[in-house]
Amino acid sequence: MRVSIHKNITNPELFKEQLLNWAQQFREVVFLDSNSYPQQYSSFDCLLAVDAFTSLKTDYYNAFEDLKQYQQNTKDWLFGYLSYDLKNDIENLQSNNLDGLHFPDLFFFQPKKIFILKGNQLEVLYLMLCDDELEEDFEEIIKIQDETFVTLSGVEVQQRISKDLYIEKVNKMLEHIHMGDMYEANFCMEFYAENAIINPLEKFQKLNEISKAPFSAFFKNYKQYLLSASPERYLKKLGDKIISQPIKGTSKRFEDPIEDEKSKSILVSDEKERAENIMITDLVRNDLSHTAQKGSVEVEELCGIYSFLQVHQMISTVTSKLDFQYSAVDALRTTFPMGSMTGAPKISVMQIVENLEETKRGLYSGAVGYFTPEGDFDFNVVIRSILYNQENKYVSFSVGSAITAQSVPEKEYEECLLKAKAMHEVLQ
Repeated sequence: MRVSIHKNITNPELFKEQLLNWAQQFREVVFLDSNSYPQQYSSFDCLLAVDAFTSLKTDYYNAFEDLKQYQQNTKDWLFGYLSYDLKNDIENLQSNNLDGLHFPDLFFFQPKKIFILKGNQLEVLYLMLCDDELEEDFEEIIKIQDETFVTLSGVEVQQRISKDLYIEKVNKMLEHIHMGDMYEANFCMEFYAENAIINPLEKFQKLNEISKAPFSAFFKNYKQYLLSASPERYLKKLGDKIISQPIKGTSKRFEDPIEDEKSKSILVSDEKERAENIMITDLVRNDLSHTAQKGSVEVEELCGIYSFLQVHQMISTVTSKLDFQYSAVDALRTTFPMGSMTGAPKISVMQIVENLEETKRGLYSGAVGYFTPEGDFDFNVVIRSILYNQENKYVSFSVGSAITAQSVPEKEYEECLLKAKAMHEVLQ
């Protein structure tokens, strides 16, 4: 049983910083921050889970079944991630590209300590509470001062695929499209640094500050880190309702309000960008139908435009009602990997991009999130994110764009650089 205590927080923004600083002492950390972004399905402003009581770590083989058993037997809060390469558990696929990060394919843990902040109301949920432990921790948190980081030199970021090679590979993808092998694919490339020493907390705070994304996440498992400024929800379960919000369609932000509004208007009417979004929305409708009550799949919003600090994005919202015969993990397994990071048709696309991409995706284009004791869940899409293995000093971030028959390789390359801008800025 968890002990639940409620507290009033006078300065929520300061408390979030103090909470994340305090969390660094633990081996396992998941910090989720909505950055007060206005969104219909938000459940909290900030959520922190630390210190594993139990955990599940595995490769892709039988991973979803293992997760299903773990979630159903535990019936508690669970936090963790699904890597992109769990595709190999769902379909007869492989991941043979270079892996500099060496993260497990799946990791979840049952935390001893959870903090949920909404407005100025804090709920604290502790497992196996010792006398006065919660109050002692709370006093320790609110005494934390702003941390002054030791300035480290920037890391030397390298590009795994050159511009010329990128254009060559996109042209090969266009050949596949023209031959009918696929009609849309998300093609990704990696930026990386070797022998890199960074302060993960500092880099996350900088990335979060310049992005203010609604699905930001700081993840730590010993010496493996994810620093995410994701704007995208993969999948959320609320009772029997399933919500997916795929992003497809991107345009620049401008300081000049007139130019910025013009950029947004161009995105609204851009036939290629709308086609990208509509194709993936259709794919998501199909994915949700595998576990949906008959006739319950709906598109609540098609091609809505949302503005973030770095870019404007086109987002659709697709919902369904989960049929009683399916579990929470079934809803994840039948929709994973998310359509916005694969393409259509899914299996063919995943085979083609495996042959053309140079790097194993791993946690990039996977998902980070949590399960509640009631079996609800919420997961983001791991994009606009920095991954770091502190043990082997390897830093990585990847970006991608949707390739369709209308794609111009040079423009797709420019879109990738636009998406990479924030991570470049943080690391350099």
